Amino acid sequence: MSSSNPKPYIRKAFKMTVNNGSEAEYQQRHSPIWPELEAVLKSHGAHNYSIFLDRQSGTLFGYVEIESEELWDQIATTPECKRWWAHMSDIMPSNPDHSPVSSPLEQVFHME
Repeated sequence: MSSSNPKPYIRKAFKMTVNNGSEAEYQQRHSPIWPELEAVLKSHGAHNYSIFLDRQSGTLFGYVEIESEELWDQIATTPECKRWWAHMSDIMPSNPDHSPVSSPLEQVFHME
């Protein structure tokens, strides 16, 4: 946690899907993500970000710790994020603005 934000991070989890047969391409495009996108994520308070794949179903599980919902929401307005979404839209279900179709997950258990 940065010294400018003494509050605990907010834990976010969400589901997305990768198109059948595009799992390897999805992983390759994230190995690594673009440096400019990583910089945007970090500068907007994202930490400890992971995405997991269930190869049987194509379900992606994302987990990230954020400093604030406002900063997290601002990421979607950046040119880097919009370019990333367009880059990924051919291998995963996407909304008309190219953002990935995703659904938030509710935390039901946590242990420090």
